[in-house]
Amino acid sequence: MTPSWTEETHPQEVIAWALETYPNLLLPSAFNLNGTVLIDLAYRTGYRGEVVFVDTGYHFPETLQTRDRLAERYPDLHFVTLEAGLEPEPWGQERYRTDPDGCCAARKVAPLRSYIEKKNPPALLNARSRDQAPTRAHLGFLELGERIRINPLAYWTRERLEAYAKAHDLPVNPLYWVGFLSIGCWPCTRAVQPGEAARAGRWAGRGKTECGLWVGKEAL
Repeated sequence: MTPSWTEETHPQEVIAWALETYPNLLLPSAFNLNGTVLIDLAYRTGYRGEVVFVDTGYHFPETLQTRDRLAERYPDLHFVTLEAGLEPEPWGQERYRTDPDGCCAARKVAPLRSYIEKKNPPALLNARSRDQAPTRAHLGFLELGERIRINPLAYWTRERLEAYAKAHDLPVNPLYWVGFLSIGCWPCTRAVQPGEAARAGRWAGRGKTECGLWVGKEAL
């Protein structure tokens, strides 16, 4: 039976239901503000499973440092880093320059898909929220696909996420506070300008808004 949640339902209520219904779920994370908040909320609700991160080979040093700070803060969680398994291309020939979709598919989607297919969790705990981008404006707590995707933060605004992070002194990626409201690989991420959506700095000017993990034909 689908829970009778509303937009005002607290994320921890959603997480508690998820842990009871799908005890073997996984939590993928890119360690953005949303991901950091979700990790803390999940931990406080009783999650002690894996936090899965894909190292594409192109992450900002600050992102890797944030991962390490989170792993130190939550020693009872198992932080798993998946390597893309691809050597960096020669300068000037990098795939992200001419084929960002293919780069994301090879360096991000494929490693996570392979790991998830091996682990075969019944559900994934996801950190996306509605106000991140127009492509996520209709996001709900639950999504049906190859497996259940649970989005406890679907209705939380950026202001509420920031307030939570500050109230609990969470180790937010320092790039966030200088305008990188959504942080991916360094070649395809810029700071967001005033008035832009949180994900406007991702693949700017390339006609691309999602990496392919959650939207598109290769979505998990």
